[in-house]
Amino acid sequence: MKIYYHLPGLFEFYELYKAFLPLFREHREYFYDWCEIGSIYGAPGDCIWGGGRIGFGEASPKAVYSLMDEYGISSRLTFSNSLLNEEHLNDKKCNTLCKLFEKNDKVKNGIIVHSDLLLEYLKVNYPDFYFVSSTTKVLTDFDTFVDELNKDDFRYVVPDFRLNKEYEKLNILSNEQKEKVEFLCNECCWFGCYDRKRCYENVSRKSLGDTCEDHICVSPTAKRGYRFSDAMNNPGFIGVYDIVKIYEPNGFSNFKIEGRGLGSAIILEFLLYYMTKPEYILKVREEIYLDSMLDLF
Repeated sequence: MKIYYHLPGLFEFYELYKAFLPLFREHREYFYDWCEIGSIYGAPGDCIWGGGRIGFGEASPKAVYSLMDEYGISSRLTFSNSLLNEEHLNDKKCNTLCKLFEKNDKVKNGIIVHSDLLLEYLKVNYPDFYFVSSTTKVLTDFDTFVDELNKDDFRYVVPDFRLNKEYEKLNILSNEQKEKVEFLCNECCWFGCYDRKRCYENVSRKSLGDTCEDHICVSPTAKRGYRFSDAMNNPGFIGVYDIVKIYEPNGFSNFKIEGRGLGSAIILEFLLYYMTKPEYILKVREEIYLDSMLDLF
């Protein structure tokens, strides 16, 4: 079995992937032979269908499409806005993106979706996409999560990260259900958060152009921002050892790395940790951005 990573920043980190993907292809010996790139996901910063993160993603859609096509990697449009109405379905920018990314002879592209209204629209108008049930649904109840897995509309379902360690329940899923589970590995959000859904809804409102106050995060570490070290201490964290020794032997092969709202340097750290053999980490880092004249401060 191969492990498939679904990586952040389709539009947000175009320049990073432009440097990383040739390295991944030409020097496959640097990377674990059991892992592949299942998809890269994201959305331009001004998409009203967008959700989860806003204000990021400036790369040209045509350039992004061309890069993913060259390397045969599935592109996923992150259209996880939860507050869409009928009037939003005719948005020209989002429909143009769908028309561009729907057709691909090498690999099937996908859309991450939250809204049932949008899902029905996409199924009718862009049937060549596959669909992913978004983690913004905050599926923390296991039975509700299983119901989502059983829906034929979705190729993958991303549960809330707080279900990641429900091993007894996860392991008795059918093989067909396990193939659809896509775990969110590196979430830094407070494990006890009770406000996660409202946080995503706040992003959805802002994507639609609504004037609203910023959501105030209730996490004890919110002021520090995202830190990979904090994510590693999260009870829901899934590390490389967990993937190889626990999840893969039990039939799970899809893992999502978050980070669209972060910087490219931390995304590189994710690629180094999850995909790169330890003895080649410095080599890959040097190939991507390190030079002898680089000053960090």
